[in-house]
Amino acid sequence: MKVEFAPINIPLKRRIQTVAVLQWIFSFLLLAEFCCGFFVILILGNFWFLAVLYLLWLYLDWETPCTGGRRSQWVRSWTVWKYFREYFPIHLIKTSDLSPNHNYLLGFHPHGVLVAGAFGNFCTGPSFKNLFPGLTPYLHIMPIWFGCPFFREYIMSAGMVSASKESVSYVLNNEGGGHASIIVIGGAEESLNAHPGSLTLNILKRKGFIKMALKHGAHLVPVFSFGENELFKQVANPKGSWLRNVQERLQKIMGFALPLFHARGVFQYSFGLIPYRQPIHTVVGSPIPVKRNLNPTTEEIEQLHALYLQKLRKLFEEHKRNYGIPEHKSLIFE
Repeated sequence: MKVEFAPINIPLKRRIQTVAVLQWIFSFLLLAEFCCGFFVILILGNFWFLAVLYLLWLYLDWETPCTGGRRSQWVRSWTVWKYFREYFPIHLIKTSDLSPNHNYLLGFHPHGVLVAGAFGNFCTGPSFKNLFPGLTPYLHIMPIWFGCPFFREYIMSAGMVSASKESVSYVLNNEGGGHASIIVIGGAEESLNAHPGSLTLNILKRKGFIKMALKHGAHLVPVFSFGENELFKQVANPKGSWLRNVQERLQKIMGFALPLFHARGVFQYSFGLIPYRQPIHTVVGSPIPVKRNLNPTTEEIEQLHALYLQKLRKLFEEHKRNYGIPEHKSLIFE
């Protein structure tokens, strides 16, 4: 394989952007393991008493990821996130006002490999606050990550909370409104479809978010992130292949998927884990009004789910030309 090296005269700002993304990749893929290893070292070493104190703190603080988390505006405003967003770059596009008098459930699509658009737009920077004043975003992620010592504090500081039913209910149960739950609807399973050009969404069987919206009267908002699947290439894993079967089996056992992805490196463009410089445009659609219904019937859930799919498809069709999607391509719901 011929290696394409990066030019020597690349501007310093672009180098800093690459380092910022490298830091994000490390945080996403290795920081949790590093924190767990550090915790084990504390237990086995001379500072075991610090580990005991942290275990006590963990016991007392265990429910925090399910009760709104513990965000830090200082962490969310780190300069490194500015360079991270500029690397791609990441943009948030508003199509309609969202009144702070209501609570909202934003369905984010597609998952992509590492959900860069969701993190960049809802966990860093002022874009969401500026476009939707009065709303506080909560990005829901898999509960397993909040069991990792120290790492849990880091991700909560960025505004991430558990994706458990209790956590979503806590956010959407704010009587004064002004809360926005962001749920990546396709989940880990959808990351296995994250190939460049893919428009396949795992959503037909995912109706739990619809039920939550009905129970809390939270308005539904479809969100489509154009460019999310273009950041990495993935080893071919068509459905039915041995690789896909192994990945799906592991996903069911562990709760998260293991896509075999690659892109570019730090000093060359031929291979590595650094995402490609592809723009991400996260388009927030218009809200679907939802009346509170504590005991929705199966038929009511199905009707709202069908309406959500209709609005999501309409959002995609209205904006796809702006972001390089061929006219003949449409979303595929599975």
